[in-house]
Amino acid sequence: MTDIDDQIAANIEASLGEIAHPSLPKGTNLYGSTKIFPDYQAEEGQSYFTLIHGIPHESSVSFVAILQATRALRKGFETAIYFYGPGTLAVSANRGFPTTGDAGFPGELNMNGSIETYIAEGGTVFACRFGLALHGIREEDLIEGVIPAHPLDVQDAIIHYARKGAIINSVYNL
Repeated sequence: MTDIDDQIAANIEASLGEIAHPSLPKGTNLYGSTKIFPDYQAEEGQSYFTLIHGIPHESSVSFVAILQATRALRKGFETAIYFYGPGTLAVSANRGFPTTGDAGFPGELNMNGSIETYIAEGGTVFACRFGLALHGIREEDLIEGVIPAHPLDVQDAIIHYARKGAIINSVYNL
């Protein structure tokens, strides 16, 4: 085992000794205090590619995938997110209820804000034109900076990033 493996094993033991539970006193870290894995930063030329297929307001997994891509970007990875299928609903700037921009329920527009932050920090976002059309999203309704892409680009984007040796995070849920 390497020194890193030894440290991970020690961190696992420490983590298992923690009892994170909502009944703990106020101010106690619900997740425990021990992080198991090192805080890895990107090495030169590393990429991180995310595919998102989940429905925005029903899929916390899709939201977490955006947060993970943002974290990878901040760690120095060259990153891109590709929305396809119902995932394209997340890239519409015209979401909201009862009117555009209003949140019908708490957190409804969190994905929009996270996508805007990701783009502002230098991340690349693609949206499948077929998915957009299927869900009635016009290209002029996209969040600024989202790049509409041909449906065949979904597979070719995966191949492109795989050939670059990218870490690929694929979120597919309904």
